[in-house]
Amino acid sequence: MKFVAFERSKQGTGASRRLRNAGKVPGIVYGGEGEPQLIELDHNALWQAVKKEAFHSSVLDMQLAGRTARVLLRDLQIHPFRQQILHVDFQRVSAKQRITVKVPLHYSGEEESNAVKTDKCLVNHILTELEVNCLPADLPESISVDLSKLEKGATLTLKDIELPKDVEPMLRGHAAEDVVLVSVVNPVVEPESDAEAGEAGAADAEDEKK
Repeated sequence: MKFVAFERSKQGTGASRRLRNAGKVPGIVYGGEGEPQLIELDHNALWQAVKKEAFHSSVLDMQLAGRTARVLLRDLQIHPFRQQILHVDFQRVSAKQRITVKVPLHYSGEEESNAVKTDKCLVNHILTELEVNCLPADLPESISVDLSKLEKGATLTLKDIELPKDVEPMLRGHAAEDVVLVSVVNPVVEPESDAEAGEAGAADAEDEKK
């Protein structure tokens, strides 16, 4: 995914405010072998870009001063009640250096599972994204998880799914079997109302008379 950035020479609160008033977003790109560099981006173009899932979870091609650099979105500051991006941070990435990124989990197939189709259970998505470590070329935009085999009372953990090749999960001290992705909850049985209980009792009494 590509986007265009422009060099920015001035910094400070006043300069940033003037940029925002002009429809621009102040930002910075850092990391890699280069020095941190101040940048600015068109607000409307950036606002449309951040609506896309891939902008948050994939390696991006940033065009700046006639050159292209590969970067990751690292921080995004948004106004608390306006549709306005206040500041954005990007990190340069190297093709030979592993990166750590949160990747969205895409669940599918739960409506065809026995848990939902037969037993009318509810499926809770405990995790919607997974932090992984890999080389930039191996970074997936998302990870697909098939739920079509779910059964009543089941729990799906990280150990139960296959990650893309050369992509490692960041477990941070946890075992894969302890990282719960999905849980199946039994359907709630509504208690019988007084009217229904009375009707059932009357029907039973009629049956006994017969």
